Amino acid sequence: MYARLGRFCFEHRRMVLMAWLVVFVVGFAFGSGVFARLKDSNGSASIESVKGFNILDDAASTGPGVLAVVDGARVVDPRTRAAVGRLTAKLRALPHVETAVNAYGSPDPRLRAKDGRASLIALTVRKNDDDPMAMHHDVDRIRDAVKGQVPGARVRVGGDLGVMRDEMMATQRDLFMGELIALPILLIALFFVFRGVRAALLPLAAALVTTAGALLPLLAVTHFADVASYAVDVVILFGLALAVYYSLLIVNRFREERAAGVDGLAALERTTASAGRTITFSALTVAVALAGLFAFGNPTFTSLALGGIATVLVALLAGLTLVPALLARWADKISPAERQTADDGFFGRLARRVQRHPALVAGGVAALLLAAAIPFLNVNYANGDPRILPRGAESRQVAETLLARFPGKQADPVQVVARRRADDPAVRAYAAKVRRLPGVAAVDMEPGLRGDVSAIDVIPAGSSQDNAAQALVRRLRAERPDYQTYVSGPAAFLADFKTQISSRLPYAVAWIALATFALLFMMTGSVLIPVKALVMNTLSLGATFGALVWVFQDGHLSGPLGFDAFGAIEAWVPVVVFVFAFGLSMDYEVFLLARIKECWDECGDSDRAVANGLQRSGRIITSAALLVLIVFLGFAAGTSLGIKEMGLALAVAVAVDVTLVRCLLVPATMTLLGDANWWAPAPLRRLYERYGLHEEPATPFAPPAEDAFPVDAAFGPGR
Repeated sequence: MYARLGRFCFEHRRMVLMAWLVVFVVGFAFGSGVFARLKDSNGSASIESVKGFNILDDAASTGPGVLAVVDGARVVDPRTRAAVGRLTAKLRALPHVETAVNAYGSPDPRLRAKDGRASLIALTVRKNDDDPMAMHHDVDRIRDAVKGQVPGARVRVGGDLGVMRDEMMATQRDLFMGELIALPILLIALFFVFRGVRAALLPLAAALVTTAGALLPLLAVTHFADVASYAVDVVILFGLALAVYYSLLIVNRFREERAAGVDGLAALERTTASAGRTITFSALTVAVALAGLFAFGNPTFTSLALGGIATVLVALLAGLTLVPALLARWADKISPAERQTADDGFFGRLARRVQRHPALVAGGVAALLLAAAIPFLNVNYANGDPRILPRGAESRQVAETLLARFPGKQADPVQVVARRRADDPAVRAYAAKVRRLPGVAAVDMEPGLRGDVSAIDVIPAGSSQDNAAQALVRRLRAERPDYQTYVSGPAAFLADFKTQISSRLPYAVAWIALATFALLFMMTGSVLIPVKALVMNTLSLGATFGALVWVFQDGHLSGPLGFDAFGAIEAWVPVVVFVFAFGLSMDYEVFLLARIKECWDECGDSDRAVANGLQRSGRIITSAALLVLIVFLGFAAGTSLGIKEMGLALAVAVAVDVTLVRCLLVPATMTLLGDANWWAPAPLRRLYERYGLHEEPATPFAPPAEDAFPVDAAFGPGR
């Protein structure tokens, strides 16, 4: 089937290329509309904090709040008071603004800074669930309206709705800048990998069409599930990496076949019949890993899994059709691969050195990875804290001003929601009791709710999601009133999110482990190799998580990386890194094992197969890792802390996996196991013989004819 696909792409290359051109144009023209439909989800509707939020949201007539900070002028100055009054009236007149209250029109002392040089204007805007972008544009209009309105003061706009707007803008900017940084560097690196311009352009073309094509399934997902602001960057980031990786494998195998003197059509058939099946198998392992996100029952993770799996399929299709069509177009202008054997290659020599002391190498590398994982034991989490935004983000500056100078406004409230009116004596009595609890800075009743719904806003002393806020959530849930309540708000969302992750993680791990074991068995026919791969991936991921905490929670390298640590990491990052890094690691494992298994089938000597397999795949795996690192580090250079964490964590995972694991731990452990690497019980062996993946070996090398590869006058031989 794969050989026929290669022949089809060769004979109908123009049609294939035109089809992908359409995908590219349509993807960017229509798929970019996904940004207007992004909406962060608070989690599954079955958890308490989300139930409370939904009750509150149904009873509210306004959307998330907006706060304008008037900073720099004395609050008691009559001129400041007059200017703020005029500005407030101007804001009330804006479309969709429901209310606007300033420090002079409200008895609430929390609208004034403790230093007397700043005050707040609290606004509400009309809720619009059908068009979230309309509320985002309200933020833009408010920000335009406040400019230069209070002499001697700077007015900045933030609040919940401002944070949402700035998160969306940061996501779009990071996606654009990540690609702007990564793609030119990728082209240069690919040129040195392949020593030719045309071969270098192939993975880049696949990356571009995958980026465009991935936007379309993500846009489709937004019509029936919430897609978080970070999901687009994560999916596009991963799609770029996979597209480059799969293309690299196809191009490299094609060059190997051409080096054996095979003509373009035969080389393409053999390439798709061998490497094509390998990348299909790799894509299946990645899709299996991403499917683990379904186990968490979180709407955002579900949408991320759907978008990620669709993107993997787009990258796979590009590798199986677009790249072969381009290879067919330039078959005689792409240089053949250089012949490498285990006797004279760097990776073969490295494998043989490892094989002399396999126990020492395996023990040393395992100890190093375990030591690197230690910082993760002290991990702290945050969820949507404004401090993850870029330093220049207006809503982050507002949040930091509130935290430093406005008592009672430092944190988002923990909300105690009930299906009772706010004037119910039982509700008022409970609010008075809550006001006396330790760790409470202020207590208010949420205004403007419709029907028999009330919400007590409990402001914690400290930030919105620190340990004090988490303790307050636990106490409010332990000491409930006589009527039913739902404790909600950011601190409660974080507590419920952590509980949901910890309770569902075993199911996700079990699914990924069992499915990966089955897939690797069907590729290798071995029982021990899949177990070994799972253990090594666990060690690699532990080191990645340790680095994540060491850098972003503890603040090491914060200067060079351009962020401010605040003692926590984004709660979603470890889950997403676990799934995506596991899938990517298995990608490398599959390619390496495919070449080792190919050598094992040829010679029947396990140690020789490991050395030869590492030599055949080492250079291309290292090259792929370098290119994927460029993609991930391009996104790590972004401004949003969550995306920065994601990009750097995946870069660390790739670097650890391709050096310590693939080059040292794999040959060491496979040497220790010897021929037992390939053992399986008789029933499973028969299952493998009938249904397993049996890779076609590469064409034996034969020196090409002198005129097999014409000289291109512009670029030199085979360029």
